[in-house]
Amino acid sequence: MKMQGEELIAAPRERVWEALNDPDVLKQCIPGCQSLEKEADDRLKATVAIKIGPIGARFNGAVTLSELDPPNSYVISGEGQGGAAGFARGSARVALAEEGGSTRLTYTVDAEVGGRLAQVGGPIIDATAKQLANTFFKRFGASFTAQASVAVPAGASEPGQTQVSAPSTAAAPVAPATAFPPSTATRSEPALLPWIVAVFLAALAGYLAAAPGPADPVQGVLQGVFLGLAIAAVAVFGYFCGRRAGPLVVTLDAASAALLSGRDGEKP
Repeated sequence: MKMQGEELIAAPRERVWEALNDPDVLKQCIPGCQSLEKEADDRLKATVAIKIGPIGARFNGAVTLSELDPPNSYVISGEGQGGAAGFARGSARVALAEEGGSTRLTYTVDAEVGGRLAQVGGPIIDATAKQLANTFFKRFGASFTAQASVAVPAGASEPGQTQVSAPSTAAAPVAPATAFPPSTATRSEPALLPWIVAVFLAALAGYLAAAPGPADPVQGVLQGVFLGLAIAAVAVFGYFCGRRAGPLVVTLDAASAALLSGRDGEKP
């Protein structure tokens, strides 16, 4: 597969050339690069993990710099073995041209894969290769922007100049004083079962109170005792249900609290 593209980099051509030969810069820009070590002036050892379609692999191989023409152009090529996944190899011809105070970087990439990776399909392989190449050169161009922002912080003055900061006119907001600070407490929901039992007992007590009295005095006493227990149970259930519901909490905003505390006309 073949692809080409270009990137305008806001840096002099000499700096761009130095970065293209810097292993640390290349490691940060190569997608999935886990390690990149310099073995010679024109040879590096690399470990890269990439995924093509459903197949992911970790490639170990070498990166070679050839056809060096500093600071104009060179060819960077590499080949890696991914074990059972197969292999990948490719090369990119990179050329630099001055354009004002910037550098126009153009590249032409030629790559191929083999083994299981080759079974994924041509369109997927081409799309992945283009994405990897575009990612590398985008990162490479962005690295100069990041270096420039670090070298010259925003608002920094030139050497020999004194930078005077204007006093800030923005005043911090003053929180109004309130006699009753807002509360975050909430009312808890009462349990449903105790209320059902209380209503049932209340209905039973009402039925017993309205029922005609029995002829047997002993039975009348028992009915009265049961009626009293039912009414007491209703009172006890109502009490505990009220406690579980908790007190009513009223939250006042700042204006209402100031009005109730008699400080409506005061200024902070």
